Amino acid sequence: MALLEEWRKVAYDQQADQGKLQAFWQRYFLLEKGIYEQLLTNPDEKVEGTVKELAEKYGLSIQDMTGFLDGINESLIDPNPIETMEEDTHVSLAFDKEKLYKNMVDAKADWLYELPQWESIYDEETRKRLYLEQKKSGTVVVGKKVGRNEPCPCGSGKKYKFCCGR
Repeated sequence: MALLEEWRKVAYDQQADQGKLQAFWQRYFLLEKGIYEQLLTNPDEKVEGTVKELAEKYGLSIQDMTGFLDGINESLIDPNPIETMEEDTHVSLAFDKEKLYKNMVDAKADWLYELPQWESIYDEETRKRLYLEQKKSGTVVVGKKVGRNEPCPCGSGKKYKFCCGR
């Protein structure tokens, strides 16, 4: 069975005791935060190796490393083959800084996008701009409704009700 399948079976188990599942996620989020603190301290460092090597480097189990790779995959410059990944699969953690920040905002992971390491990567104004860009990306803006007796927006010169409003 592929590592990702095993990870998802444990992490998203609907039959699991909710207390145990909550404890599982709290422990995982602390481990995840620790890895991000290390990665963001030197964001341009090329971190790569097998899944097993990276798990050992960061002091994680193979399963926890698989979860981390699943979470960061959308933020990577070149995504890893996480669906078919095994312990000896070579992976890279080279991430796109802007994409990573926005994905953390999108996931509502304030414990990650508020890490102090971001301050040495982006100034406060840039972080605020990226935050707002991400928040606005999911917002649908509906234009002003055209009234029946107003000129048609197509430019025909007719009233809307006699033109495009039919």
